[in-house]
Amino acid sequence: MKSIILKSGRDESAQRRHPWIFSGAIKKADGDPANGETVELYGADGTWLARGAYCGHSQIRVRIWSWDSAETIDARFFAGRLERAYQARRELIARQGLSAFRLIYGESDGLPGLIVDQYDRFLVCQFLSAGAEYWKPEIVQALRQMPGVAGIFERSDADVRLKEGLEKISGPLWGEEPPDLVAIREGDLQFWVDLRKGHKTGFYLDQRENRLALREFCPGAEVLNCFAYTGGFGVAALRGGANQVVNIDTSREALDLALRNTVLNDLPEARLVNEAEDVFVALRKYRDTGRQFDLVVLDPPKFVHSAGQLQRGCRGYKDINLLALKLLRPGGILFTFSCSGHVEPRLFQKIVADAALDAGRDLQIIRFLGQAADHPVAAAFPESQYLKGIIGRVS
Repeated sequence: MKSIILKSGRDESAQRRHPWIFSGAIKKADGDPANGETVELYGADGTWLARGAYCGHSQIRVRIWSWDSAETIDARFFAGRLERAYQARRELIARQGLSAFRLIYGESDGLPGLIVDQYDRFLVCQFLSAGAEYWKPEIVQALRQMPGVAGIFERSDADVRLKEGLEKISGPLWGEEPPDLVAIREGDLQFWVDLRKGHKTGFYLDQRENRLALREFCPGAEVLNCFAYTGGFGVAALRGGANQVVNIDTSREALDLALRNTVLNDLPEARLVNEAEDVFVALRKYRDTGRQFDLVVLDPPKFVHSAGQLQRGCRGYKDINLLALKLLRPGGILFTFSCSGHVEPRLFQKIVADAALDAGRDLQIIRFLGQAADHPVAAAFPESQYLKGIIGRVS
């Protein structure tokens, strides 16, 4: 088998089972491996380290499949990893009453670059690495065996594929094609999801437990839900007893679906206001008119896509938090999030603290939040922790 030899002193991360090998750590590649092909990884002293997928286009030159020298990378390997991931989530699915969840979370489930989300009878996949793309037929065949699956749809339309030398692609892979909207269940809530064109794979499954946490702060509250998308937090707030929810999003189409989700859950439409507007513009308008709320949710898209964007992205996070804090009544609650992996938790806390200082508000952090349990963080791969959230109280 073709192989990768590391430079002297550059095998520490591999020894600690971090699943990425960067180009700068590689001394040489033997056998001219193709994009996505399986390679053996060796230390400078010839010690076998791991088996992974090679990518000549990316700075992440090898993504590790296995640390077990006896484990062959083949169809059985992928079927086994899929089964292991499903079994690990079975209790969670039953306990939380879910018909939608993340089945495969890339490196955290030992399948780098592969995302699989289940929405009722449909699986939606993202093949985001050269290795996942290389083994796509075997992965799809394994997914076909999952219980209750009627169709598999691909949403490999993320920009990260370009870094792997892959084109963006979307479309059916097997079985029935999903309808325009699929209804999913999340405990006592339901949502319509657009699997073909919706954000990510259709819905923000990672915020499920945070939507539940929001409800305890909502009885009698006026809630401002920024970057509302299809109203996940807004529906949760209404279910929690909010007197009014204002959803703000630039997409009128997403807000129309937010209204449909409100109706789907038999919640009072009269308590919902949808505003199709830029969040930064809307927050400044509310500030200038003296409008205030009891609770503000900030769940923005990723502001930082690379290390070079960090400074600019941090300014964006600070600006929206500063504006939101000025809109809160005394005792008001801020739910604020960052999904940018480059923004580490301590940095995000500092951004929020600086925003409170500039807003002239005293803020108590009463809880830290993260991604849902079906998005586990691998201990050896801190990059898998991307979603950071803070519940703060203005005192």
